[in-house]
Amino acid sequence: MLIREATAADVPALVELLRDDTLGALRESTPDDPVYAEAFAAIAGDPNQTLAVAELDGEVVGTLQLTIIAGLGRKGARRALIEAVRVRSDLRSRGFGRQLVVWAVERARTAGCAMVQLTSDKSRVDAHRFYTGLGFSDSHVGFKLML
Repeated sequence: MLIREATAADVPALVELLRDDTLGALRESTPDDPVYAEAFAAIAGDPNQTLAVAELDGEVVGTLQLTIIAGLGRKGARRALIEAVRVRSDLRSRGFGRQLVVWAVERARTAGCAMVQLTSDKSRVDAHRFYTGLGFSDSHVGFKLML
């Protein structure tokens, strides 16, 4: 599996990955919705953002977004945020998600981050086991305010 930074040409396949589960099917639009091209342009134009693509035999099979966040707390520590980890449904449980997250953690380490954090929807019990198996701890309670 090859992991690389996304290009604009990958956006339709990435949107399909986001739609490829029960929660994403409810939240996402169709790949031709212009909001995705706008979002990609914003991500690609920000040096603290990486939209990663997992590719297998030339096909997009996974993705995640890595954000590097500067902060004052913890003595000015940088932290990394992992978002939107997805692997194509017919390829799950084969280690591709693990490779993606390990890749992101290494990128965060190289960027000088002191920690990597992520959130996962309460209903994603399998994902919670996946993340704890990678060494993440269930250490905080998350809150969101939808706008």
